[in-house]
Amino acid sequence: MRRGDRLFEIIEILRRAKNPMSGQSIGDELGVTKRTVYRDVAALMAQGVPIQGEAGVGYVLEAGFHMPPLMLTSDEIEAAILGAQWVRTRGEPDLALAAEKLLTKIETVTPARFETSFVEPVVSVAPVAQPAEALDASEIRRAIRRRVKIALTYRDSRSASTKRVIWPILLGYRDEGRIVAAWCELRHGFRYFRTERIVAGEILEEKIPRRMDLLRTEWQAAMEDERLRYGRAGRTE
Repeated sequence: MRRGDRLFEIIEILRRAKNPMSGQSIGDELGVTKRTVYRDVAALMAQGVPIQGEAGVGYVLEAGFHMPPLMLTSDEIEAAILGAQWVRTRGEPDLALAAEKLLTKIETVTPARFETSFVEPVVSVAPVAQPAEALDASEIRRAIRRRVKIALTYRDSRSASTKRVIWPILLGYRDEGRIVAAWCELRHGFRYFRTERIVAGEILEEKIPRRMDLLRTEWQAAMEDERLRYGRAGRTE
């Protein structure tokens, strides 16, 4: 690994760390000696990177420090391309367009030596046909951001239709379609709803009467309990 790449990686390691990182731990991750880490950290500090700590104690990166944009490795660029391709082929039109724009922005500011990553990519995602949906997924995402309820007419796995009011928590994207994790007022519990089974839907103005962070915590606890008890993570209606 070139020294410039190694300096960048040290910053990224410290950015991810929740606690002070020792020179030995950083060296183990990078495959270099801790003495090399000490020299590299000293060089970064001399360049004005706000790293606190010292050899033998550990290092932390001050919050709010940002590297120049898109100092990416080839693997990171390919990961971004793969992720954007997945969204472009499986997201609803709004997200698919956003993925296309993201790829264009990344390509525009990526160093010339990585241009072939876009012209002749080494990764790809096969498109998958998505089922028709009566309620646009972009509307569901907006409801989650606004923290409002959704009224549904829903057809379950037995083709029985019911009226539901749900508190949407998360919209999950899968190869075979999308699911909404939500609290269901009819069932008085957390459920998963497949978007292609939504016969009709309306975004309500009524706010969800719980803080979203608390609701998510309760949902995660309920899913873990179901996983432990039944070997599955939540019930799909």
